[in-house]
Amino acid sequence: MEIIRIIITSLASLLVLFIVTKIMGDRQISELSMFDYINGITIGSIAAEMATSLENDYMKPMTAMIVYGIVSTIISFVTCKSIRMRRFIEGKTMILFHNDCINQKNLLKAKIDIDEFLSQCRQSGYFSLNDIHTVLLEPNGKMSILPKVANRPVTPDDLSLTPTQELPSYNVIIDGNIMHGNLKASGRNEDWLTKQLHGQGVKDISQVILATADKDNNFYVYLKQDKSETRDIFE
Repeated sequence: MEIIRIIITSLASLLVLFIVTKIMGDRQISELSMFDYINGITIGSIAAEMATSLENDYMKPMTAMIVYGIVSTIISFVTCKSIRMRRFIEGKTMILFHNDCINQKNLLKAKIDIDEFLSQCRQSGYFSLNDIHTVLLEPNGKMSILPKVANRPVTPDDLSLTPTQELPSYNVIIDGNIMHGNLKASGRNEDWLTKQLHGQGVKDISQVILATADKDNNFYVYLKQDKSETRDIFE
């Protein structure tokens, strides 16, 4: 049947698309350059065509997907090795604002009008250009903002403090299951975990959706909540 064939080819195209994406790397998902964006759209279009095509020749679109994936991988490797190729393919950082001056030439080059520029500044938490020292447009299209020194957050160095470096917490229980590897990495064992749970009044581990522990002897438990709230606090 035609429906069954479409289901099978759809699953096959998803499998090939997943493999190609993994080969191309996580940047394809997180931070897209212009080339990655175009390449991703093209591969997705080929996959959709492969899934819905009424012809029986599936090798042509599959081969095209693989070729696009290989070319993208090669280009990613080349751009990692060559600064010139990286700047040519991915673009380079542009200064949009610096020392109370707006670079109109770079705004035009980036095709960003003043309203969009101000809007992106506001979305970054800056409602006045007087608070900003420099604005850069990154190759991925996002703006990086350097505030004036008087408006940046205070750091421990400013106060001559030397705080202790925080370390990541270990998820020792997830969905009622003990994560033995994480528990061992935190320097604890199951006896310690049991005592901590009893100390916080937890008798049934299946009711724990998450429990974390760190090197500073901090232990936090988050229980499942099955009943629904009668009132939404954000109403």
